Amino acid sequence: MNKTIKVRFWELQKKTGRRRPHGVRWVTEDKEHSEWFVTKALAERRRSDLMQAARHGEAFDINSGWPESEYKARNSRSLLKLTQDFIDGQWPNSAPNTRKRYVDSLAIAVAAFTKPARGRPDERVLRKALTTYLLPTNRRKEPPEQEELRIAAEWITRASRPIRELADEQEVTPVLQALGKNLNGRTATAWSMAIRRSALNQALKTAVNHELATNPTTGIKITFKTTNDEVDPRVVINPAQAEQVLAAVTYAGRRRYMYAFFASMYYAALRPAEANRLKDSDCKLPESGWGELVLEKSIGLSNARYSDTGQIWEERGLKRRGEGSIRRVPIPPQLVTILRDHIARFGTTSDGRLFHSPRNDFPINAKIYTIAWDMARKIGFSPAQYASPLASTPYDLRHAALSTWLAAGVPPAEVAERAGHTVDVLLTVYAQCLDGQRDTSNTRIANFLDGKT
Repeated sequence: MNKTIKVRFWELQKKTGRRRPHGVRWVTEDKEHSEWFVTKALAERRRSDLMQAARHGEAFDINSGWPESEYKARNSRSLLKLTQDFIDGQWPNSAPNTRKRYVDSLAIAVAAFTKPARGRPDERVLRKALTTYLLPTNRRKEPPEQEELRIAAEWITRASRPIRELADEQEVTPVLQALGKNLNGRTATAWSMAIRRSALNQALKTAVNHELATNPTTGIKITFKTTNDEVDPRVVINPAQAEQVLAAVTYAGRRRYMYAFFASMYYAALRPAEANRLKDSDCKLPESGWGELVLEKSIGLSNARYSDTGQIWEERGLKRRGEGSIRRVPIPPQLVTILRDHIARFGTTSDGRLFHSPRNDFPINAKIYTIAWDMARKIGFSPAQYASPLASTPYDLRHAALSTWLAAGVPPAEVAERAGHTVDVLLTVYAQCLDGQRDTSNTRIANFLDGKT
């Protein structure tokens, strides 16, 4: 918008022989404008509105001649168009999983902010049309092959409301509420809600000073029934149980090579993506004593839809670390021995990674290591333990590692540094009691109350 406050108005003009004979004429800077109406009353009303805007000090757009408020209203993009423009701007410099987060989050908002038009598609179909066709930058060239997706895409394109209407708190609140719900109707986790709201907030920021005066999401609080982000203490294994079930991995047939993979998650609290990227050059493995892992990258699975190369494995920086940052993790002698034996027995990939799929050099897929872990639990646990939540997923090994460190008295700041977390997240999510620690804690309290310590 090219603004000016230099506006002059002429008297109404009438031209006979025209379907709209009554004209309103005005000038912004040196550019003339006119609009024509069927009746004189309509022309007078339009002239009066324009003059009132000028008297109130409102700037005018030089090219269109419209007051700023009218210019923004007429040029307001739909929420669908805004999100497409925002994603296009972020796409070139974003990792595939970041692109996916933007697409998935903004699809919820777009689907929630529509006109009450007839023929609204099923919510799942509508979301699929947005996430697979309308929002990803690299998927809009060709229309969807499935008829229901094509119909849904056409419907949302027509029904998506202009973002200027989000300036009303009553209109933006339902959109924010939609971000807090999953497709199954359940409340999303606090983390998911924060990710989704952040994406919408970033997109709307790009419209401020154009279609919007301020970001309408700022300051609006949405309350949901809280979900539990804490780790269930029932999943946390103690050291004896960990040693038992890890040993069971070696009896899991051809999947025994994952013994060191799981051990790195328990003894070093590695995330699966970090373990998959671990290279021999990252490992300091002395013949005795403590060693160290120097982590600089992780590698995770992403949807090829969001990749420029079509590859599904994406190498990225460490979570919650700046680009190029590293994380040093001291490792106990147990893990040093396990990793040395693993390298001696299985070697490494061509690029030096310790862990890979049994059929090729690709990282270990989650499906593969989840099946292997289930087999190890069946072998290493009693039937009652296997039926319980105890270490029910491989990621619970990381939970157990952090809980073990905290229970051993390691300062939270040190635990957070080794784990790649903030202290706040650590204490909120991971500070759980080990199996068998409650009795120890009770004894310490009792001794203190009795004056024995």
